[in-house]
Amino acid sequence: MYQIENLRKSPFVLLSLIGFVFSTFAQQNKLTLNDQEYFEMPGLNVMLFHDNYPEGHQGGVTIIQHGVRVASNGDLRLEAAPGQWQLVPKVGQRVVDAKNQLVSLSCTYPDSARNRKGFNPIDYPDLNIQYWIRVQAEGNSVRIMIDLEKPLPAEWLGKVGFNLEFFPAILFGKTFNMDGMTGIFPRQLNGPMIRRENGELENQPLAEGKKLVIAPECELQRMTILSQKAQLQLIDGRALHNNGWFIVRAPITEASTQNAVELTITPHVLPDWTYQPVIHVSQVGYFPQQSKIAVIECDQREKGEQVAYLKRILPDGQLETVLSQKPESWGKFLRYLYFRLDFSKIREPGMYRITYRESKTEPFKIDNDIFDRHVWQPTLDYFLPVQMCHVRVNDRYRVWHGLCHNDDVRMAPPNTNHFDGYLQGSSTLTKYKGLDPVPGLNVGGWHDAGDYDLRVESQGGTVRVLAMIYEAFQIDYDETTIDQAKKLVELHRPDGKPDILQQIEHGVLTILAGYKSLGRLYRGIICSDLRQYVLLGDGATMTDNKIENSAKHESGKNIGKPDDRWVFTEENPGRELSVAGCLAAAARVLQKYDKNLATECLNVAEALWKKNKDVDRLSFQKIDALAELILTTEKSEYKEYLKSMSPEIPRSAWRNGWLLGRVLPLINDKAFSQTVHDAIRSYASRIEDEVKANPFGVPYRPQIWGPGWNIQRFGVEQYYLHLAFPDIISKEYMLNALNFMLGCHPGENTASFASGVGSKSATIAYGANRADWSYIPGGVISGTALIRPDLPELKEFPFLWQQTEYVIGGGASNFMFLVLAARQLLREN
Repeated sequence: MYQIENLRKSPFVLLSLIGFVFSTFAQQNKLTLNDQEYFEMPGLNVMLFHDNYPEGHQGGVTIIQHGVRVASNGDLRLEAAPGQWQLVPKVGQRVVDAKNQLVSLSCTYPDSARNRKGFNPIDYPDLNIQYWIRVQAEGNSVRIMIDLEKPLPAEWLGKVGFNLEFFPAILFGKTFNMDGMTGIFPRQLNGPMIRRENGELENQPLAEGKKLVIAPECELQRMTILSQKAQLQLIDGRALHNNGWFIVRAPITEASTQNAVELTITPHVLPDWTYQPVIHVSQVGYFPQQSKIAVIECDQREKGEQVAYLKRILPDGQLETVLSQKPESWGKFLRYLYFRLDFSKIREPGMYRITYRESKTEPFKIDNDIFDRHVWQPTLDYFLPVQMCHVRVNDRYRVWHGLCHNDDVRMAPPNTNHFDGYLQGSSTLTKYKGLDPVPGLNVGGWHDAGDYDLRVESQGGTVRVLAMIYEAFQIDYDETTIDQAKKLVELHRPDGKPDILQQIEHGVLTILAGYKSLGRLYRGIICSDLRQYVLLGDGATMTDNKIENSAKHESGKNIGKPDDRWVFTEENPGRELSVAGCLAAAARVLQKYDKNLATECLNVAEALWKKNKDVDRLSFQKIDALAELILTTEKSEYKEYLKSMSPEIPRSAWRNGWLLGRVLPLINDKAFSQTVHDAIRSYASRIEDEVKANPFGVPYRPQIWGPGWNIQRFGVEQYYLHLAFPDIISKEYMLNALNFMLGCHPGENTASFASGVGSKSATIAYGANRADWSYIPGGVISGTALIRPDLPELKEFPFLWQQTEYVIGGGASNFMFLVLAARQLLREN
């Protein structure tokens, strides 16, 4: 480096250096296309259709301001405030013009999609719109332009427009200014509502004008939007849909093609803004003897020269520094630079927190009792009981929901393509005709997620994991009264019976009832009407709880309304085999609790196996069923069949290895055992490579949907693999998976995915009570999702199912297992 004296003697060098500095500064303070085809500068990113998931508020033009996604779904829409089932365009390929700093792509509203559920085609006869979106950088602004292939018909003008959606939760209470008219973004939807000529409702815009300034008082959120064409409309998108965002709309009002819409958007950007470091740890804590690594997420320009501090929280409120060291550089993952702080040598019990620069963690605990209370119990105390169908659920003064769906079910009509994905083929596959009442299915089961349906694989999968928990850890925990005869559940009122066994009973009751009434497994039970499906509130209000029947009272009135849920069936040997394994697992643990129920579970499991064992392929599902049948019966016919599948083992170990390890001691065949061990070694090598691809120590490939459920399932499988093959599979993979669920995951939100668990957790979630912006303790959300191509995101918002949804199948029960498994293995050490 030149000394100052040398620079004085070399004015040309000095001027060159000054020019370089100013050039670099100018380059950093304007939007520039990067190699991932989006515009970036410190504090601002603008993307165009890196995602295409409009019903999830993810896609189109997307703006990330100071590290936070503030706007999304910028696209031409046919409604002022479209919802989940409205028509969306077919999206073409992105075209990048680096020389002119321009990105564009073509979109089409095709005729074939005009009758999509929820779309009213009356306004758009012969719909066919071809258009191009162009986004061009100009300093720290972007110009958004819409070109049409041909002018819109006169009757469509003012109806079609460009929408840009703004995330509402960070705008509540903030102000806006539209051409001098000011207002505050409302916390809830307020009137007035306006009925259009075609009868549809709209909310009166919050403001209209040419220039909108959003949150002018907030430097981190201020944004100016200027329309060169029609007046902008600021709309509350929640008018028809609770999950709506605020919308800035630019309607097309002229019969033009070039620049039919033209906007200039200028987000305010703080000079030299850098991402504040985020420290990721388990929000619950660690056993003293376990590996303990904090992952520090930083701006890409972070040099990692700062020291991180681990501090013990003392009774008088003072913080005692017990470790100070520079974290080790890991490298880049997604858009951030990561460092890791290993504090495994700190073993003294107590409450701690970590600080790095101005950032700090929530308090966490180091002790041997971290999993003894408040971690796995909320799932059993709250989430599973609250999800129970066909019962009333009381919680002291509160009623989580009344007796629901007591009028289940009617047979789904043939050739029904349900809006939630269920498909009834040309036959009902049963003795019942379409819409016939099917008796006996108003028992048992858990609501899956927030839409109150029952999927047989979710019911079976939950039964299986609960059976594995009881078998592996002998949890006789009793906190809940469950009275099947009275269809009544009382939280925090022990009844002398293990809650897990009662939950297993509740799950198998729905599966067995379906098999008994239908002569086969059901595919699913779900409401038939979209208005029922979107219910936000007590599931007891979905139907009238009276079985719809054509029989007449003496008064001449029908019995019940035609609002009963429908039951769907299918021909699916693979699913039947998987459920067979679930029932076989239940049969083992129910033997002493209810022998008759256990026998029925095993009989159905064996019948399903016999029905499907000769179906070609399906090796995954066959091993699935065989493993549980062997563990339950130890019959030689099942063992021999499994041994005959040796050639399939190498390709199925990644999915079934954990099951094979459980049954190996019962097979007693050296050649088969060697085949399995070789397959597990190959699988372990692959996992070792995958976990090196990110700083969190788990096989994590970010997707549009949060990975939490898959990662905790991976952790459950690793527990069994470690027990069966301890010389091949480390327990660290399982512990890393649990830490990921408890807060050691990417993104600015460090919450535990398990609601109500840990110092900070997901307390706004997509459950049955999502309309209240609330949560169900012990529910486990899907977790941090990916805003493509590189932003990890977990918003505090109850209507983003890809981030904050609860489910039954693979959700909370796997989390329970993972916590108990970690406790067992760490205590053994």
